[in-house]
Amino acid sequence: MKKGVSTAVKKNGTIYYRSSITYNGKHISLGSFSEEEAAFFCYQEAACLLKSQRKITDYSSDSPLSFDKWVSLVNFRDNHVYFKNPIYVQKSYFYYYFDLSEIFIFDIDDLFFYSSHKLQKRGGHLFVNDYGMQLNIAGRYGIRNFSVLGKDYYFKNGDDHDYRYSNIIIVNRYHGVTRREQKGILSYRAKIHINGDYIIGDYKEEIQAAIAYNKAADLLKRSGFNKNYALNFIDCLSGREYAEIYTQTEISDKIKKLCRK
Repeated sequence: MKKGVSTAVKKNGTIYYRSSITYNGKHISLGSFSEEEAAFFCYQEAACLLKSQRKITDYSSDSPLSFDKWVSLVNFRDNHVYFKNPIYVQKSYFYYYFDLSEIFIFDIDDLFFYSSHKLQKRGGHLFVNDYGMQLNIAGRYGIRNFSVLGKDYYFKNGDDHDYRYSNIIIVNRYHGVTRREQKGILSYRAKIHINGDYIIGDYKEEIQAAIAYNKAADLLKRSGFNKNYALNFIDCLSGREYAEIYTQTEISDKIKKLCRK
């Protein structure tokens, strides 16, 4: 058997060949092949990559190594830590490679999460599988499901692949709440959709506007409006603090009258 190659047997009795390499005391699986020669070629490619100064951008689609494995090996060679996912570590951040043309940037604090969760993309949304569920990663950065890029949040440097915390600016954190600035005065407007948008009110504090939205939604639901209003979760307040603001916050008379019909 050639170096770096071992045999294995499928359930149906078919023999196949596994390619692997040991580098700096780490045994790394490289892939499975139907032919011994192909497995050996993969081993040779990995050995050459680990001994050379080739970069991630030197990857070619005709390589026997997968792109993910190529990135993992280059990172291991340069940074002496191995990840199964296609990650390349810098000092305070790291790159996560979808492919050569699509690269995401994350803070080093997120390294453990993304080294153990495979990043996937569908319909423009990034997600990972976590305990059998598809988890949209936007929530890690305060971006809600309803958030609109450019309105509710934006990327400070204009790069929508740069998910470092300092680069993500959240403008509107809550359902139905929009930040407004007029003549240098900041306020928060709460609106709710009934048959068109209704203004609930303008408030000095973002949290008060979010609670006003909840109050209007509660009132509409109790009055028989069959709308699936998603309520705002205010995790920075105790139950007592929330109830006090809820009670004291006024909402639009138009909404009150509508609910009395």
